Parts: sequence; C-alpha cells; structure tokens
Amino acid sequence: FYAWGEPKYIILMMVSMILAYIFGIVIEKTKSKLWLVIAIAASLASLLYFKYADFFIFNVNTAFGLSIPLRKIALPVGISFYTFQIISYFADVYRGERAQKSIISLSAYISMFPQLIAGPIVRYSDVARELGSRRHTVCASAYGIRRFVIGLSKKVLIANILGELCSDFLTGERTVLYTWLYAVAFGLHIYFDFSGYSDMAIGLGRILGFSFPENFNYPYISSSITEFWRRWHISLGSWFRDYVYIPLGGNRVGKIRWIFNILAVWGLTGFWHGAGWNFIIWGLYFAVFLVLEKMLYGKYLKGVWSHIYVVLLIMISFIIFNAPTLGEAFIHIGGLFGASGIPLVSATSLYALKSYGPLLLIGIIGATPIPTLLWHKLKEKPRSILEPALLFIAFLACTAFLVDGSFNPFLYFRF
Repeated sequence: FYAWGEPKYIILMMVSMILAYIFGIVIEKTKSKLWLVIAIAASLASLLYFKYADFFIFNVNTAFGLSIPLRKIALPVGISFYTFQIISYFADVYRGERAQKSIISLSAYISMFPQLIAGPIVRYSDVARELGSRRHTVCASAYGIRRFVIGLSKKVLIANILGELCSDFLTGERTVLYTWLYAVAFGLHIYFDFSGYSDMAIGLGRILGFSFPENFNYPYISSSITEFWRRWHISLGSWFRDYVYIPLGGNRVGKIRWIFNILAVWGLTGFWHGAGWNFIIWGLYFAVFLVLEKMLYGKYLKGVWSHIYVVLLIMISFIIFNAPTLGEAFIHIGGLFGASGIPLVSATSLYALKSYGPLLLIGIIGATPIPTLLWHKLKEKPRSILEPALLFIAFLACTAFLVDGSFNPFLYFRF
C-alpha cells in the first residue's frame, strides 16, 4: 500500500529497514554508546534532509542575503513516525531489549500498516512479543471493528465538516465572532481528526493481533497544561520524555538546567511537527506555561476557572499552529479580542454560527467522557442490538459522505 502511494520513497523506507537491522545487532553486541549515536544520526539524516532542508536553506538565505535555490523536496509520507520508531528500537536495544534477528519482523514493525502514516508512535518494546506470536480472536476483531468505525466517524462526520468552517474563515471576512468560531472549530477539528486516526489505527491493529498504545484521553477536560499533555498525543509526549527529556537529566538537575531541558524538549516537539517558525514557537509556548505551572501557580489550578484557562491557551496555541506565518497568527489572536477594529459580528459570521453551531456543540460534548459513559451503559444491556445498529448506521453515513465529498487527508499526514 505504501509503494502504491509513494513508489519512489519505498526505496528510502527499505534502506532505513536494512540499516535499522544492522545497527540493532551491532548495538546489542557492543553496548556502545558511540554506535547508538551513529545509528540515531543515520536515521535522523534522512528526516532532516527531506523535511527540513528547505527550512534551513530559506533561513540561511534570509540571514546572509544569499540565493541558494530551495530543494522543493516532497515529504515522504509517515517519515516522522517511522524514524522515531526506529530510534526507539535502537534505544530499547541499548537498554537491554534483544535485537530483532528477523529482518522481516523488524520491517513489519517499521512499516506497520495501521499506524505508519500518523501514529500512534509504537515503541519496539510494546510489540516485540507480538511480532513473533499473536492471538487472533473474534472478540478482539469485534473490538477492532468497533474502534475503527468510531474513529472513521470522528474523522468523516465531525472533523471534515469542521474543517470546512476553518477553510471558510481563512478565505473570508474577519469578525470577532467568526474568529472565536474558527478557534473553537480548529481545536475540535484537529482533535477529532487525529484521535479519529488513532482510533482507526488501534482498531486495525487489534484486528491484526497487535495492541497499540492509546494516544488520547479526553485532553480538553484537563485542569492544567501539564495535564493536557499527559492526555494529548500520549505516544509522542512519552517518547520525548523517555528518549530526550530523561537522558538530558529531566528534573534531577539544577533549576536553570531543568528549564533548559524543558525548552529544548518542547522546541524539538514543535520542530518535529513541521519545518516552520510557527511550530517552534508553538512548542516553546507550551514550555513557558509548563515551567510557570511547575514553579508558580500550578497548585492553584482547580475548578471551572482552570478548565477555562486550559481551553483558552489551547485555542490560542492552535491558532499559532495552523497559521501560515507568525504575522497571520498574531492577527488571528488579536481578532479574538477585537484588535485592529474588526467588527464584532456580521451576517456571514451569524450564518456560520447558525450553520455550524449544532455540530460545534456535538463536538464539544464529544470531546468529553459523556458519550463513552453512555456507550458503556448501552453495551451493558443484555441482547442489546442498539450498539451494532448505531455502528452500522454511522458506517453507512461515513460511506455516503466519502462518496459524495472530496478527498480530505488526515492533518498529521503533513507531519
């Protein structure tokens, strides 16, 4: 399937697999930190070239007045995810995990079909045993199908439609009301898009006999930014914690070094998401609030106000994340508060509120545990046919939307 969509870059992936196989065996035999560094550098080289070459060239040209031509390289799909999985394999082997002696099994791990494109990031230690022996059961397959349909419904029935509102805003007039609608819509759009993909990946994995880690845990109910990042993109956060933050010393160092560690990790987290200054600023934005919560006011974050604090900061962060330029990001953030004299409302923004308001409300409720609690109550009823009936209806609705609509790739395909 990957070769069908990326015929040229299947060679790059195969080279990555061969190098990972060789380096893994060498690291296991030598237990050498030098070989670990060489292996990680070799894996990062292709990621840096394909994803960040033009970013570095553009900034060098800007800084020194040069005119080095941009490479304009197409980004291989999924390279950020499978590169991080290869690095976790090297680190796990260095820490004592046995190297995979079968290049077929290791390649299956690196090119794992369900989650290759956009995660969750699966560590080698998570699936090492399942690569060699898996159990396939009707119950596991039924759970996988259920999870897949739920994820597909999140993407098609909620995320795609909210994406239309976001696109309309970016190409239309600006009012305070419309800017708030956009901020809320994009926050829900990226959540349902990415958590929907993760649900689909986890479901497909379960059908195939793999248990992938959860990637989201209702992040919008968080009471702090610290808690938010324990609930959002869990596999990425734990990856950076275990393979970057802790090796740097974590919080077992002096205060200045600890602050540096936080800034470094979150600067890299932002940079991983994309080759642009807005992504780096987005990551450092979170670093600042994580430090402030730890050092100043984290213990006071309780109750309704703490949730308002989190949601407001997250909405602003995603405005930065989605803006084509930092200047555009500041214009949109200012628009939330009526900067530059933009009007409060307009006929267009009121029409958008009327058109998308019900779906926004559904999205807000859907981002909480309420639907899950109701779903479990539904499943507890004996001989209930409501659950499979609702799943079947949702699947038909998704099919109808996909047939009638245009192609809408997952947001994290870009990263």
